[in-house]
Amino acid sequence: MNTSQNILFLVDLSLPLKDPIVIFLIILSVTLFSPLLLGKLRIPGIIGMIIAGVLLGPHGLGVLSNDASISLFGKVGLLYIMFLAGLEVDMNDFKRSRNKSLSFGAVTFLIPITIGTLTAYYFLGLELAGAILLASMFSSHTLVSYPIVGRLGINRNEIVTVAIGGTIVTDTLVLLVLAVVSNSAKGDLDTAFWLKLVGSLAVFVFIMLWIVPRVTQWFFRNQAGEGGFQYLFVLAIVFLAAFLAELAGVEAIIGAFLAGLALNRLIPHTSPLMNRIEFVGNNLFIPFFLISVGMIVNVSVVIKDMDALKMAGTLVLVALTTKWMAAFLTQKIFGYSPTERNLLFGLTSGHAAATLAIVLVGFNLGLLTEAALNGTILVILVTCLVSSFVTEAAGRKIAITQNKEIAEAPDVPDRILIPVANPESVLPLLDLAGLVRNSESKEPIYALSVVLDDDEARDKVMHNERLLEKAEKYAASMDAKVKVVSRIDLSIASGISRSLRELNISKVVMGWSPKFSTRDRIFGTVLEKLLLGSSQMILVSHITVPIATISFIHVILPQNAHLEPGIEKWMRALKHLAQQTSAKVRFVGDEEVLKGIEEANKLTKLSLEAEYIATNRWEEFTTKAHQYNDNDLIYIVQSRLGFISYNDDMENISRHLIKSFQKKNFIVVYPEQQQVATLSDWEQGYN
Repeated sequence: MNTSQNILFLVDLSLPLKDPIVIFLIILSVTLFSPLLLGKLRIPGIIGMIIAGVLLGPHGLGVLSNDASISLFGKVGLLYIMFLAGLEVDMNDFKRSRNKSLSFGAVTFLIPITIGTLTAYYFLGLELAGAILLASMFSSHTLVSYPIVGRLGINRNEIVTVAIGGTIVTDTLVLLVLAVVSNSAKGDLDTAFWLKLVGSLAVFVFIMLWIVPRVTQWFFRNQAGEGGFQYLFVLAIVFLAAFLAELAGVEAIIGAFLAGLALNRLIPHTSPLMNRIEFVGNNLFIPFFLISVGMIVNVSVVIKDMDALKMAGTLVLVALTTKWMAAFLTQKIFGYSPTERNLLFGLTSGHAAATLAIVLVGFNLGLLTEAALNGTILVILVTCLVSSFVTEAAGRKIAITQNKEIAEAPDVPDRILIPVANPESVLPLLDLAGLVRNSESKEPIYALSVVLDDDEARDKVMHNERLLEKAEKYAASMDAKVKVVSRIDLSIASGISRSLRELNISKVVMGWSPKFSTRDRIFGTVLEKLLLGSSQMILVSHITVPIATISFIHVILPQNAHLEPGIEKWMRALKHLAQQTSAKVRFVGDEEVLKGIEEANKLTKLSLEAEYIATNRWEEFTTKAHQYNDNDLIYIVQSRLGFISYNDDMENISRHLIKSFQKKNFIVVYPEQQQVATLSDWEQGYN
């Protein structure tokens, strides 16, 4: 009996949790589910991470303690954010905007530290040294909301580049102020201090921007294969840079950013190595950092202590006001738009690790009070929330503006993949694939059969390959070639996603199924999972008549559909389909999107003749199923969650199709949409 009890209670579930397995499970669960839940409320996912940290942390429910492991992973996450910021900077743009970055860095340092010093000295009654140290906290900021601009695809926008450059400038100056004030308090501010600081910084910058790129280039040339060794090497460089930065007397985040700049040209943005870097960071380390930020917040202390409440209110007001003033002045100097100003403010208004470090140093030196420490905690929470909301709102507007000019698509292979759930249904999908592909393409059409990994997997693969042999013969009559691909995987969606990457697929043609199992409703359908894990154009087909008999194509357009980067590809597929079926095309959407489609038609030289029918409601077609004839095809343009043409009505599209369109012909098309946060599947459901 005692033995069974011992076995039963091997895991200590007393709070705060101490078992590393349970702790890691909690963190992963928060990372997985908080973005999904908050995504329904259109709240940025990073806020969910911070709030989860507040609730689960030692000052909330006490489920987790802010121990060494949380601190370690949180610090790594912060370094990862700065490293990715440096890695994703367009170096040409960075050079062009160098003066703007330096100017903004100076402004966003001087305004907060000047106003902050006056406020702390005259209003809060601090000594001059403490007032300067507290004010330097206002000048520093953390790019907490940077993952948002990555997901929106605007991480190479000039404003983002200026914000990143300004961050490095102001944080470096702030940390120099911290070093000077702290050494002054200790009585160590002499000539030797200045010589050591300047010399160490010069050596550090030389190592990072001259030696590291050459060593990395040598390693990549001589390291065989593309395996994990390159990733481990890059990770080692990041931490080496962070360590050297601290040796040089500046914060580790400066080193991580310089590591990103040093490796910028050596890691292509579409390479497997970049994918590994982004995947690990966005799905593990960065969520840990965001949760750790929330865990240091103690709202109750601030509320109960009137001095802390006064201090907190003042600090929050000054922190946000001065950062807005810096963004406003930069806007006026360089002629930026109000939206660009808001994005600049959103990116640079968040305070986190560096802010806390500054105040802790001041507190330990006796320059700052406990009220200042507790007030700073609330500053971190409020500014991180404001930063996330403002960046999200302004970033979406910037993304719309940025994508208004549509360029001709590059000349890439037109490779089509047909995932085959039922080998007997492959022929209609082959018909559609043959009609939407480039008629000049010599690429084969890939018929993919994914078999779940079990004891009968091998026999199932052989069976499916025999059934798909007729698809190869059928394709020959279409002047096309079919390659049968079989994959054994743990899930259908995973098998398809892997094949998309391995075969360099440009578009997917798959069948639509009206059946939803209980498992699908809980965990998502294959299509939903595929949309999260891919960026390629996907056409979901439900055609009840021979496709050659289609006489009219109704293209249903959501708002902002003309601003998506993948517009040219789905319009080209539509053109091929219309030309080969001689079907007439009618675009249905609001006036702005119709105007954009006409312009795209001209810019891309598609010469697609069509009618344009204006409507103010995208979802109106769902109530007019009876108006479509048997030879009509409804071409419904959708969007992945979080992109600029997405709207809430798209969540119900499957229900409408099941209810009213099972006897109609339709194709649901998801345009190519680059998943810059595939780095970040945990971020997919944010907005």
